[in-house]
Amino acid sequence: MEKPLRNKVALVAGGTRGAGRGIATELGRAGATVYVTGRSTTESRSEMDRPETIEETAALVDQAGGVGIAVRVDHLIPSEVRALVDRIRSEQGQLDILVNDIWGATRMEWNKTLWESDLDYGLRTLRLAVDTHAITGHFALPLLIERPGGLVVEVTDGTDEYNAANYRVSFFFDLAKAAVNRMAFSLAHELESHGGTAVALTPGWLRSEAMLDAYDVTEATWRDATAKSPHFAISESPAYVGRAVAALAADPERARWNGQSLSSGGLAQVYGFTDIDGSQPDAWRYVPEVQDAGKPADTTGYR
Repeated sequence: MEKPLRNKVALVAGGTRGAGRGIATELGRAGATVYVTGRSTTESRSEMDRPETIEETAALVDQAGGVGIAVRVDHLIPSEVRALVDRIRSEQGQLDILVNDIWGATRMEWNKTLWESDLDYGLRTLRLAVDTHAITGHFALPLLIERPGGLVVEVTDGTDEYNAANYRVSFFFDLAKAAVNRMAFSLAHELESHGGTAVALTPGWLRSEAMLDAYDVTEATWRDATAKSPHFAISESPAYVGRAVAALAADPERARWNGQSLSSGGLAQVYGFTDIDGSQPDAWRYVPEVQDAGKPADTTGYR
């Protein structure tokens, strides 16, 4: 099987679960060596208090045909991130792909204004969602730009176009996701002269481990959740956004995307990859045209 990312080194920051796990696994399937970082290990859990671990993700990378290396890192602590990058430099001598997928929020405060929000929790959310990305980029990018062609993927929720026109969940969530989109825009300008590419990338309605648990379904039975939430029919597995990142990383002309806000469904139409069921869900076209428009759930033409 073709391994277009053989001899490439990736860092998936925030690779414990969800999109990060899917991205790490698919980069491994394409042959990459993948450093998987997070705070949830076989020895201790993060504040999210979920069972998934970075060691499990690294094992999935191995099983897919890559090399997975789990490293416990708190991306809010600069010294830990610096040590991580020093280790990558020592062990690999290069970094070709940086995926910033760090999130770590433990709950959603739906439709909370700034003055109604839990201020401590809101500020903690910004620290987890924004500061971590900036800290990681600060230390990782000097290694990435040593070789032309580096790729930075800032994983967010919602495209720039959608988020600019829609209030997203609450003040702090909205701000966090807009900031991450803007990070990719800024990094695109800073990386261009070094031959690098930065993009923002959003999955659609993601069937993460937590989401499956919330609906009391599994990946095999996820369609049962449409009885509670009919629009869940447009949902996608974490592998789908992983395949989007792998396709970007393998594209010799990926610089054409520099600074853009992209989605897994949109890139599937360009690169031809599919989700694990063979479909191509396009959530960020479906959401405004069907869900937000108040139409009955119908994915015809959208997956």
